[in-house]
Amino acid sequence: QVQLVESGGGLVQAGGSLRLSCAASRSSFSFAVMGWYRQVEGKQRELVAAIYANGETRYADYVKGRFTISTNKARSAVSLQMNSLKPEDTAVYYCNAVSGYQYWGQGTQVTVSS
Repeated sequence: QVQLVESGGGLVQAGGSLRLSCAASRSSFSFAVMGWYRQVEGKQRELVAAIYANGETRYADYVKGRFTISTNKARSAVSLQMNSLKPEDTAVYYCNAVSGYQYWGQGTQVTVSS
């Protein structure tokens, strides 16, 4: 059984930066796809960014140019660098990883104050 452990959420002022990190509980585990989703209470969870085994990345339109997703070489950990944060980025952010099965992190709160 593999768990995804997230860190890095918190409170930041608009225009600031945060870096979210997520690592598999077993570092020998490698994922084909890793990504970040976010969810606001009362709304559906939505994809923020994803990175694939061939290195390709995918971003939601509203974070392009502000957020950057990356993985370690082993593809057992994923990070999300968030710059120029806006109040509308406030949400719970979830790490996601796929390797024959879909895994989710526990979620980390990001709050951006205006």
